[in-house]
Amino acid sequence: MDRKIPLSEKRKEQRKQILRYGAIVVGIVIVILVIISLLEGSISTKNMIIGSVDKGTIEITVNASGKVIPQTEEIIVSPINSRILEVYKNAGDSVSAGEPILKLELASIETEYKQKVDEKEMKKSKLIQSQISLDNSISELKMKMQVKEMNLKQMLTELKNEQYLDSIGASTSDKVRQAALNYEVAKLELQQLKQQIENQRKNADAEVRVQQLDLSIFEKSLSESARLLKDSRILSPQKATLTYVSNQIGSQVAAGTQIAIVSDLSHFKVEAEVADSYAERLSSGAKAIIKIGQLQLEGTVVNITPSVKNGVINFTVMLKDPGNSRLRSGLKTDVYVTHGIQEEALRIPNSSYYIGAGDYELWVINNNEVQKKKVKLGESSFEYVEVISGLKEGEQVIVSDMSQYKNKKTLKIKAN
Repeated sequence: MDRKIPLSEKRKEQRKQILRYGAIVVGIVIVILVIISLLEGSISTKNMIIGSVDKGTIEITVNASGKVIPQTEEIIVSPINSRILEVYKNAGDSVSAGEPILKLELASIETEYKQKVDEKEMKKSKLIQSQISLDNSISELKMKMQVKEMNLKQMLTELKNEQYLDSIGASTSDKVRQAALNYEVAKLELQQLKQQIENQRKNADAEVRVQQLDLSIFEKSLSESARLLKDSRILSPQKATLTYVSNQIGSQVAAGTQIAIVSDLSHFKVEAEVADSYAERLSSGAKAIIKIGQLQLEGTVVNITPSVKNGVINFTVMLKDPGNSRLRSGLKTDVYVTHGIQEEALRIPNSSYYIGAGDYELWVINNNEVQKKKVKLGESSFEYVEVISGLKEGEQVIVSDMSQYKNKKTLKIKAN
């Protein structure tokens, strides 16, 4: 017959089991904490990027951000107030030079152009009529001058006759004076007529020049209307890709409104911007390096904008290899513009740790451990950073992200 176990013994046994299991749990926690502590205090070489401190040349650069854009891109705007009647191409389509993109309503401008053509012909006819009329007026005056010259010769003859008759007593001195007076008056009238002809010729030339100038101004206006009419037929200016088109048929478009964009997507350039504090370090013709992932492309700085907008300066980089297959419109890039060279500089590889000249805490490898050291860094290129103090040539530095160990001073290097 089984003996009944007292309640006190049962409770005593339960307490022993609780203590036993509690000790086991505490032991497991301690082991886990020890393992975590050991792991946190060590690092594997496969998880770090190591750079060596050496001496060499640093091409000092300014870091900027950029965007890949087509090398040639044309924005087509509506030359007139009109509305879209037809759309022949969609965004993304390839277009050839002179190929229609869309059609605008041209009835009003065509009517205006035809009216101006007729008006031009009227002005030309009026100019010809004026020239003929002025030539006739001058011709009449010349005829009068010839008659006056003949009359003057006749009066000179009469004067000589009266003088001769007076010399032989067959005339009087009054008649001689009258003949001389008539001759002088005729001379003055002839001079007056010659002056009138000269003035008439000058007036005729001036009037013709005014009408010719008016016709020339009108012809320029007509040429502008012809250009406007030609531009209203929206054609592709080059062989390219249509990257945008206003395709709402029937919609109104104002003069100057963007209605299409054609881009050459086979060749590219980079549009970059940098803080205005670096303005003095930029110069046209400077060498630039464009980084897209691991790809590096060389280029030249051009078109630095003289004005500052929102604290940045814009500039363009023309690439030596604008047709590289890795280039895509709108792709973001890092741009490094060279503005100086330092020879025999102490340097370490550039990486994400570097954010500008100043003081840093870097991890330096020392035998089987890494130690945090205070280092002063200077200028940089896209490849290297100048070491001013804190490191020696030949030392190895971790240049990968070590932010998770910011509270540590030393770390053990564990075997891979």
